[in-house]
Amino acid sequence: MTLKEQIAEDMKTAMRAKDVSRLEAIRMLRAAIQRREVDERASLDDSGVLAVLEKLVRQGQESIQQFSAAGRADLVEKEESALAVWSAYRPAPLSAGEIEALIQEAVAHTEATSIRDMGRVVAHIKPRVQGRADMAAVSARIKERLS
Repeated sequence: MTLKEQIAEDMKTAMRAKDVSRLEAIRMLRAAIQRREVDERASLDDSGVLAVLEKLVRQGQESIQQFSAAGRADLVEKEESALAVWSAYRPAPLSAGEIEALIQEAVAHTEATSIRDMGRVVAHIKPRVQGRADMAAVSARIKERLS
């Protein structure tokens, strides 16, 4: 079952269970996926769905920070609820050791020797870590390794 199919099934389950907050979060995710599919005029595979999911999670985390600063506990709770639902669709995060091993393999595969080769290393590693690690942190590690 693809990720999109799983999301559709979970939406049906939430509708049957009358779980309003879960249903709202899943509908928001499905709308973001459909919007991206319309924009790109193509059906998204699992990696595309994960990219949409990561963007939603990032936006949700930023919203939580802003709502907390504004003292809006009700909106913070709503966003945290949505993040909890979306987290169920994310793959298990990579450990630091696994990330280091992937970086080492990518550097060897691309024969990178300097910071100029960072783009090739990132391009090689990105599909493997997408949704499983913060790409900003991975990029920083790659930069540190190549410096």
